[in-house]
Amino acid sequence: MCLGAPGQVVDVAGTRARVDFFGVQREVSLDLVDEPVSVGDYVLVHVGFAIRRIPSDEIDQTLDFFAKLSRDADQHEAGPPHPTPADASRT
Repeated sequence: MCLGAPGQVVDVAGTRARVDFFGVQREVSLDLVDEPVSVGDYVLVHVGFAIRRIPSDEIDQTLDFFAKLSRDADQHEAGPPHPTPADASRT
């Protein structure tokens, strides 16, 4: 499975762009995007390449989806809750 990450373009220089991913900025290639990209646009990036400009009417839904993925991953890493002494007294 491949996963692209959404980010907002903060600077464009030819076929390169600086993209902000939730506070972390990286330089990415625009060689694969099939339409012009401007500062303020959101792009979907996979392994350093912007592969798609995210249409403005899809941005909120896309960002909500990735926020949910992040929350789910955080909960998974935390593992199941540890039993408390009150839990042990119920067994």
